[in-house]
Amino acid sequence: MSVLDKRTASATWKLVVFMVVTAIFTSMLVVLIGNLTFAPSRDFKAEFSNVAGVVKGDDVRVAGVKVGTVKDIEIKDRTRAVVTFSVADEAEVTDTTHATIRYRNLVGQRYISLTQEGTSGEDLDEDDTIPISQTKPALDLTVLFNGFKPLFQALSPQDINKLSYEIIQVFQGEGGTVEGLLGHTASITQTLADRDQVIGDLIDNLNEVLVTVGDRDEQLSGLIVNLRKLVHGLAQDKDAILGSLDSISSLAVETSDLVKGVRGPLVNDVKQLRTVAGNLSKNRAEIDRALQVLPIKLTKIGRTATYGSWFNFYLCRFTGAVKIGKLPEIPIDYDTKNARCSL
Repeated sequence: MSVLDKRTASATWKLVVFMVVTAIFTSMLVVLIGNLTFAPSRDFKAEFSNVAGVVKGDDVRVAGVKVGTVKDIEIKDRTRAVVTFSVADEAEVTDTTHATIRYRNLVGQRYISLTQEGTSGEDLDEDDTIPISQTKPALDLTVLFNGFKPLFQALSPQDINKLSYEIIQVFQGEGGTVEGLLGHTASITQTLADRDQVIGDLIDNLNEVLVTVGDRDEQLSGLIVNLRKLVHGLAQDKDAILGSLDSISSLAVETSDLVKGVRGPLVNDVKQLRTVAGNLSKNRAEIDRALQVLPIKLTKIGRTATYGSWFNFYLCRFTGAVKIGKLPEIPIDYDTKNARCSL
């Protein structure tokens, strides 16, 4: 045998061993995940009024020990459900056996618990049915927790989880006591009592708010009505509003271009305006005097326009002096004595 043949044979044996080991572990994993059992078993049926949450493959237990699995679920007469399940041969199933659907965990998984109540009865034959009088459905947590809703609102998430678990334990009969439940309820009540002042203040403040709202009932109603009209009007004018948005967008674009064009001159104008403001500040005394005499000057100028839409100027009085050579100055004082000059 050549070296190549030896290597091929060695690799083949390794591959075969790997495939066998993988198949064994895969089979074990399938058995564990699928809760498969190979022990001899018998099939029985049980009628329930409600099998919500029960699925094929769920456990069947006796005293907490798994003895079988649920194999099938079907509806009977539209009011009852018939569950077919298997039970190991060593498990005892008699006419006094009771079947109860219980919670496996808080996630919602179920299992069927078989219990013997009363004296031992006769063994049931395979495929016999446990009547509905000897079965109990699972506790409806939705109805239960809705009843505790006001209580849960005052608890922390950790307290809610703990109390929920103990409630299930008590009502399912799997441990815990009513005294323990009442003890937690008393602790909650004490916590609420310690916060009595805070709750009282909250209620008083809420009462004041409600009184204020009640006093302004008409204004509040009017506000709601007007708001409704406004919204209705906006809804009717939505096309016009949406159309105007396009126009506003176009206007913004055009305005942006305009601002870009005048930005440089505008900056220069602002600088020059600052210079003008500085000059006005320096000469504010002269500006104040001019503003004070401006009304008088305007009055006098206005007299020249009393005869029409033009200005008339008349020489009312003239004074001066004339000097010729070495002769003495000759004073001149001319006054027309006209009536219009007395205005």
